[in-house]
Amino acid sequence: MKKLLILLALFLFTLAGCGQENEKSENETKQKTEKEEVTLKVASLIPPMTDIVEIAKTKLAEEGINIELVVLGDNVQPNSALAAGEVDANFFQHVPYMEEFNRNNDADLVPIVPVYFANYGVYSKEFNAIDELPEGAVIAIANDVSNIDRSLSLLAQHGVITLEEKTGPYYTQANIIDNPKGYKFEEVDLLMLARMYDDADAVVMTPAYAAPLGLTPKSDALLTEGVENDFAITLVAREDNADSEAIQKLAEVMTSPDVRKFLEENYDETAIPAFE
Repeated sequence: MKKLLILLALFLFTLAGCGQENEKSENETKQKTEKEEVTLKVASLIPPMTDIVEIAKTKLAEEGINIELVVLGDNVQPNSALAAGEVDANFFQHVPYMEEFNRNNDADLVPIVPVYFANYGVYSKEFNAIDELPEGAVIAIANDVSNIDRSLSLLAQHGVITLEEKTGPYYTQANIIDNPKGYKFEEVDLLMLARMYDDADAVVMTPAYAAPLGLTPKSDALLTEGVENDFAITLVAREDNADSEAIQKLAEVMTSPDVRKFLEENYDETAIPAFE
């Protein structure tokens, strides 16, 4: 009888130990899951930028990374929000634009990965070729220094104007040394470019602003930029989180075959993948 009681006690002790071990294992698994779950706030503006973030959101949810897309209304807020720590990354700009923000705001934003080239072009409602623009025609360009540089470089690339050798980070209108037809360059806010299509003789803009007007680089642009440049739309973060696992996984998904396929099927020549 005594032997039976000892065996019963041992059995109950072992059972209790197993129960504690299972509970410990479940708690560790729960804690690990909670620890691994991450939420990234990503600021963006318009398609296809927002579309690409949405693709990443779906893919990363499977890995415990929750993407919160924050759609903002102008091209200043995404960098201000990122610098202030209100969002974890943004996706709307090229590197020269980011660098200018850093210089002006003593910020530490850094590029993570280039995603696509927005094929910059010159559009005109009235004229079908750049040579048709009359003497003194008004050409609207974006008014931030990086896009002034980009617009003037595009026109110089095609011989419309001649620029002196670059000595600073950006070209400005002061660097034009030959303007044979006396074109006037009207600098306007980036988000106003599409509206200038009705008022100016020509407008230099990206496909994102040309598309709502029913315009594409291949069919409608008088001149286009191509991909030999530093102006790819790029995922941007801060120095303090650039190397985090979540940001790096976001970069990986945003340059995946799924994103390439999406761009090729939906945006063709207007958003050219900038990754292998």
